[in-house]
Amino acid sequence: MKVFNTLTGQKEDFRPRNEVVTMYVCGITAYDECHIGHAMTYIIFDVIKRYLKFRGYKVKHVQNFTDIDDKIIERANQLGMPPEELAGKYSDQYFANMDALNVERADIYPRATEEIPKIIEIIQGLITKGYAYESEGSVYFRVRNFPDYGKLSHRKLEDMISKDTYCERNKEYPLDFALWKASKPGEPFWESPWGKGRPGWHIECSAMALKYLGDTIDIHGGGQDLIFPHHENEIAQAESFTGEAPFVRYWLHNGLMQLDKQKMSKSTGNLVCVEDLMTRFSSDAIRLFVLSSHYRGPLAYSEEALEASERGVERLRSAPSQKDNGEEGAAALNTEPLKRKFVEAMDNDFDTPQAIAVLFEIAKGINRGAEQGANISEAQNTLLELAGILGLTLEERAQPTGEAKAFISLLASIRDDLRQNKQWQLADRIRKGLADLGVTLEDTPEGTRWKYK
Repeated sequence: MKVFNTLTGQKEDFRPRNEVVTMYVCGITAYDECHIGHAMTYIIFDVIKRYLKFRGYKVKHVQNFTDIDDKIIERANQLGMPPEELAGKYSDQYFANMDALNVERADIYPRATEEIPKIIEIIQGLITKGYAYESEGSVYFRVRNFPDYGKLSHRKLEDMISKDTYCERNKEYPLDFALWKASKPGEPFWESPWGKGRPGWHIECSAMALKYLGDTIDIHGGGQDLIFPHHENEIAQAESFTGEAPFVRYWLHNGLMQLDKQKMSKSTGNLVCVEDLMTRFSSDAIRLFVLSSHYRGPLAYSEEALEASERGVERLRSAPSQKDNGEEGAAALNTEPLKRKFVEAMDNDFDTPQAIAVLFEIAKGINRGAEQGANISEAQNTLLELAGILGLTLEERAQPTGEAKAFISLLASIRDDLRQNKQWQLADRIRKGLADLGVTLEDTPEGTRWKYK
């Protein structure tokens, strides 16, 4: 296996320290709904974990929740609710969304507010070693005392700063970053040797990774927007505290989801929420959409691409449901060369577009084999196994039942009445609204029929 390591800027042979691969992935800051950009990251690292298991490794996977942060406090104040309640609400929603997308759960989900003792221990250790200093109740990391600062983002310290760079009055150097923030009136706080306050964002991940995975971990993942400053600062903190390098053996970063050629993010409101998306597309279609591009590249969101992925999933789903008409003694469909091709693709830095192409080749072979009377059952099992590595279930979407069916039929009937009365605009609103929920209307001489895709 080869993986692209952001630290070295090249593909490297993947050699974990032992048979248990330790993997830390940065989790959400829980102050708003999950969007498709989040889903992209967690689908990608879900597939990486599934493939490592397929290759015979055990994986210890840790993913944090940032549940105290400036954005959480600001949003909670706007809504008039405690920050911990807001963070709890969106953490629960995260689990519901990812479960629906068939993202396997991590082994441990530490929360920043539950790790304060470890955070304080590390900050105190950094002060003792001269890597950090207290100032007016806050604590800052001295970036100039860490010679390798910038090695992940491939920047030099002198290029990050100019003579005009502003330096806050309580800092020694403009690029020094907060490990501990002195409390402000009305904000949550914890007691510390430096007074009441709360942790900075970067120290939270270092503390949780060190506590649950040790001084050196195999894989650290997240979006490319986290390379600097977040992951750069994690390295500086962890390696300065432990004296061990590297903190992470392989840094893996996924590209970013784009909407209208801009990065999708909560701060700009430029996003598509997972919950809304799931009402219109299957989890398999969303995963196929994400995995059809290489994980390190950007991905442009479009409804058309998701609709194409839904059609692609239907093609894949049809193959396992083909009846095996092969007579006794009929030749079995040989998919071993294609399985090797799948493994070669995934061994090459998790090349999911090529792996997906293999799935379609197998599905095509199954459909042709069924027509020709070949034994296709083994090939069907191979397709389901390889699709499962990508987190695809190839199961039919649940169909509306009971009251939902009656309600859809009622709306279709009302639309018929509106059309007869030439109220085309209202009739079209009903058609479009149902289409957004996956219900297709078909006008026939006997009336309107509907089906759920």
